[in-house]
Amino acid sequence: MRSRPDPSTVRVDGPWAHRDVYANGIRLHVAETGEGPLVLLLHGFAEFWWTWRHQLTALGDAGYRAIAVDLRGYGDSDKPPRGYDAWTLAGDVAGLVKSLGEDRAHLVGHGWGGLLAWTVAGLHPRVVHSVSALSAPHPLALRSQIRRTALRRRPNNQARALGHVFRAQLPLAPERWLTRDGATTVEALVRAWSGPQWTQAPEFADTVARYRRAVLVPGAAHSALEYYRWALRSQVRSEGRRFGEAMARKIEAPVLQLYGVDDPCILARTRDASGPWLGGRAEKHVLPAIGHFPHEEAPAATNALLTAFLKN
Repeated sequence: MRSRPDPSTVRVDGPWAHRDVYANGIRLHVAETGEGPLVLLLHGFAEFWWTWRHQLTALGDAGYRAIAVDLRGYGDSDKPPRGYDAWTLAGDVAGLVKSLGEDRAHLVGHGWGGLLAWTVAGLHPRVVHSVSALSAPHPLALRSQIRRTALRRRPNNQARALGHVFRAQLPLAPERWLTRDGATTVEALVRAWSGPQWTQAPEFADTVARYRRAVLVPGAAHSALEYYRWALRSQVRSEGRRFGEAMARKIEAPVLQLYGVDDPCILARTRDASGPWLGGRAEKHVLPAIGHFPHEEAPAATNALLTAFLKN
């Protein structure tokens, strides 16, 4: 794992088709399966499209056109030096929906991808059928909880739970931290954020090995950290205030929230904080004995909840 993987190595073979789509001025790699209403799957930090392999097949079999994308800077998508702010990333997703020949899509996102799904629904509501956010509260709910706990020295501190976001703010050192020794940090983070059942499962080793290789693709580690750098630094800039104002509207599209009860990144109080921004049909489920990765740790339960929500 010492050599730098070619970006094309993330194009894992399976019951899906790989292709490139141009949107918002960049090239995005997607994996696609099925026919029907569009479901766009948005991955989280240090992942890539493959994190949705279980959902791609389940949604395709359920009568949906399921597409998992490598977000800007990840996998085999373009890695430009700029554009890792929420405005541009939301434009990527909205543009991708149009480039795929659709007017609207069901958005499903995990972690940062879930925050992005909320953001697209707030900034580009006309392209969104519904939002399914896994391990991701509304961005303003998360920001509020971080601000409330940032200076508290006590357990159940949301700011401390997202310590990796603060660590990402330094130049250069976080990239070395994320990629050292063949990206063992990625494995350590995934293990620490997961429920114990999944870390002991036979597929866990293969999963983290793929994530480690993907973050070693040239430019991927820097791009992944740029998401977090903008998220924190914007809070002390005018663009953070403007983002808050733009996202203050209620989300009228139906919203599914799915969390793991043992998620160490999104704490219980934060899971309950998105209510003020919900304006339409809403569901929330918390899965027992599951950590930060419901779609990986409990794919059958996640797929059942997701398909039932989309059909209502």
